[in-house]
Amino acid sequence: MERVILGIDPGTVVMGFGVIKQVGKSVQFIEMDVLNLSKERDIAKRLHRIFECTVALIEKHKPSHLAIEAPFFGKNVQSMLKLGRGQGVAIAAAISQSVPFSEYAPRKIKMAITGKGTASKEQVAKMLFSLMKINAAMPKQLDATDGLAVAVCHALQNDLLPGAGGVRPPNRIGRMNPAPTKSKKYSGWETFIAQNENRVSS
Repeated sequence: MERVILGIDPGTVVMGFGVIKQVGKSVQFIEMDVLNLSKERDIAKRLHRIFECTVALIEKHKPSHLAIEAPFFGKNVQSMLKLGRGQGVAIAAAISQSVPFSEYAPRKIKMAITGKGTASKEQVAKMLFSLMKINAAMPKQLDATDGLAVAVCHALQNDLLPGAGGVRPPNRIGRMNPAPTKSKKYSGWETFIAQNENRVSS
């Protein structure tokens, strides 16, 4: 069996994405990058670019599934809605191309990759590079590895990768887990937004 999974970390300023291919019980890294919208002031134009980028990725890679991070729910409704706009547009793009989608909470994605729901972006990125043996420089914007993490999370959640030669859930990896490092902890939605301003815009 062979199929491609597109993962997206939504945002109206920076959208991260990653693409993987599952071949039998192994998974291959294909691509990861970000769509940077920081220079575009018009929110409508930003959303249009998110839609176009998602469609272009689907046309390029022909994924069988879109995996996307769900908005972080909290008290700051306006900020949550801004993130939700980006997610909704990416989902609409997938629907327009008849690609099914699944949503995953940030904590669930981190848990799937590192075994720790409070892991930092850096920990997630390092684990992905180790697990997938990615021979490339670490991206400057870790929204790219966040997008890749969503795709891998979908594969793990659907038990696509057991057995030799494939990426396996952290609780089966043993010594491949990196030593614990200090990670960010969010006491509330306001703290999350303060530490992730690059993902949200008015």
